[in-house]
Amino acid sequence: MASTERTVFRTCPLCEATCGLEITVAGDTVTRIRGDRNDVFSKGFICPKGSTLKQLHEDPNRIRTPLVKRNGEFVPVSWDEAWVEVDKGLRGVIARHGHGSVGAYVGNPNAHNLSPLIYNRVWLQALGSKQRFSASSVDQLPKQISSGYLFGTAASVAVPDIDRTHYILMLGANPYESNGSLCTAPDFPGRLEALRERGGKVVVVDPRRSKTAEHADEWIAIRPNGDALFLAALANAILATGRADVGDRLRAHVDGIAEVSRALAPFTPESVERATGIEASVIRRLANELLDAESACVYGRIGTCTVSFGTTASWLVDVVNAVTGNLDSPGGVMFPLPAAGNPTTRGEKGRGKGFRIGRGHSRVRKFPEALGEYPAAVMAEEILTEGEGQIRAMVTVAGNPVLSTPNSEQLDEAFEQLEFMVAVDIYINETTRHADVILPPPSHLERSHFDLVFTAFSIRNVANYSEPVFELPEGQPDEWEILAKLAGIAQGLGAGVDPQAVDDFTFDALLDSLLKDSSSPIHGRDRDEIAGIVTTSAARGPERMLDLMLRTGPYGDGCGTNPKGISLATLREHPHGIDFGPLEPRIPEVLRTPSGKVELAPEPLLDDLVRLEAFMVAEPSEEMMLVGRRHVRSNNSWMHNIEVLVKGTPRCTLQMHPSDAERVGVSSGGLARVTSRVGSVVATVDVTSDIRPNVVSLPHGWGHEVEGVKLDVARRYAGVNSNVLTDHDQMDPLSGNAVLNGIPVRVEVVRS
Repeated sequence: MASTERTVFRTCPLCEATCGLEITVAGDTVTRIRGDRNDVFSKGFICPKGSTLKQLHEDPNRIRTPLVKRNGEFVPVSWDEAWVEVDKGLRGVIARHGHGSVGAYVGNPNAHNLSPLIYNRVWLQALGSKQRFSASSVDQLPKQISSGYLFGTAASVAVPDIDRTHYILMLGANPYESNGSLCTAPDFPGRLEALRERGGKVVVVDPRRSKTAEHADEWIAIRPNGDALFLAALANAILATGRADVGDRLRAHVDGIAEVSRALAPFTPESVERATGIEASVIRRLANELLDAESACVYGRIGTCTVSFGTTASWLVDVVNAVTGNLDSPGGVMFPLPAAGNPTTRGEKGRGKGFRIGRGHSRVRKFPEALGEYPAAVMAEEILTEGEGQIRAMVTVAGNPVLSTPNSEQLDEAFEQLEFMVAVDIYINETTRHADVILPPPSHLERSHFDLVFTAFSIRNVANYSEPVFELPEGQPDEWEILAKLAGIAQGLGAGVDPQAVDDFTFDALLDSLLKDSSSPIHGRDRDEIAGIVTTSAARGPERMLDLMLRTGPYGDGCGTNPKGISLATLREHPHGIDFGPLEPRIPEVLRTPSGKVELAPEPLLDDLVRLEAFMVAEPSEEMMLVGRRHVRSNNSWMHNIEVLVKGTPRCTLQMHPSDAERVGVSSGGLARVTSRVGSVVATVDVTSDIRPNVVSLPHGWGHEVEGVKLDVARRYAGVNSNVLTDHDQMDPLSGNAVLNGIPVRVEVVRS
């Protein structure tokens, strides 16, 4: 008898756009995935990645049972056996060397999954080690740090209100390929086209004519690492007009404009021409266009963060938005109000402890902690350098740092020397091949989903909850159970620890914090009453935690005090999501600074202008500069095992300008050797005028030819690893973020 078809609606977990999917299922097979036309936010939009959840679910290389390495080979074992190995290996290292000898790395996919967002903190705390690393320090960390200084928390990121703006200036951003970053906006390209159709203007500043630049009104080809200088000169030009103004509403809530004006005085448009490659007249014109526009916003992303002035550039983006009157204003940049709450919705409104880094320092190079972690670029030295506190074991969750962080070959060597490693992952990749135990979480279609992170960066206030498409296979623990049990073992409770006991402890801690928070709608209420209300709705796991967060969030039912408010049950009744409306001005209540104002002139950022001025007047390097690039079918390193996404024209090529190719003596399809201070790769050349002279580009996340990787498709389309070339010694000093763009390299032809 034929299986009855059913339709399931869920949010795509593969990038920040959070598009709604309509998934048709027959029995245990997905027969179709398309965009959910009734989704309140994405309205049917879908990119090529979203439709591949079926292939990801069915991928024969996806690990479905725990693996333990024996005699150098992975063998499948039962979950009980795997946990015994984890307990023996992890606790053995702790017994010999102490808790500080265990390092942890958390990868990018964790931000897209509900269970890790709740339970990663639990096992990290249970480890008792400060040696924490994540993909944040090869990604968005500078923007969070600069936002923390200005607005009080690292979650206080002002996002461009692209649906209402009349002018957008983008730096280091390519949303036609990446679908947006720290700006959750399904169909970002369509929204930009709508902006132009209503008479607005799109300007892209980038060393490459990206796909976004192709569709923009203007492309400005900046020199790599010139973003902070360009923005400083732009702010200087705006302030020099005498028209700079934060607006009547914000004037009493912003401090530091005079200090910023004085500090930026050396950075005139004329003084930055040589270092940026942008004429002073262009900078002054852009300054006036921003001031003249009915509404405008500056949006800087990965390209502005992964450079040596990442935090300073991120700060200057908001300086320009502020002095043009576009901060916290419709059509400018605004602060979302996420349904599950976040640090901008909890605690005293309008005032707080503020933001700081440096609660600890890395062992070898003494780099300061930021957001509870150390820079990924120092991970290798922390493993390789002997002495007290040396990392002897690693726990990785959904991460591939050997491929995606600086000086990959050095980090590969470091992981080879570990005494023990456990990975929570679905693949044997370039990093997990070093593991002693691999614990596979369920397929993405076997997990529930809610975007705790990206609702906080969304251009509309929306909420969507997704039920699992399929039930868990027999014997497969849920992802939260794996992470909770890992926490129990790290704490010394043994391989037989019950993950539900860890879950109860985690829930109790969240509940107690909310009961103590005077801003919470359940402040001072009876603990057992609240626990009973939530547990009745969602007995265990992330759903119970999420229900409590939603009930006590900005739109919540307050556990009975607001009958019109939401809970998890409400979201279950709305499979296409709930739209709470466009962003609204939130200053001053959103602020958590000690002064209760936007602190536009933080001392660490003003101090960094000395370094920026020295860079401005230095002689430009004669070496070529390497930058990265994105493609809509690629998601860092981990979507390359899906045939439909990687087939066709090779995309891991070295882009070069025709004048550079002629000088080097190479043509399209030929091979070139690219060499940096730390490594060398050979790549196929793609000659194109869509890149600045003296700049070359390789995409991020490739290089799958490494021995021991069990990714059949990815190995056929291996490409080369650009992070063999990135330098672990090059970091943004204010954040520790890796420098992945603007790497000095030599390029020479490889003759057959």
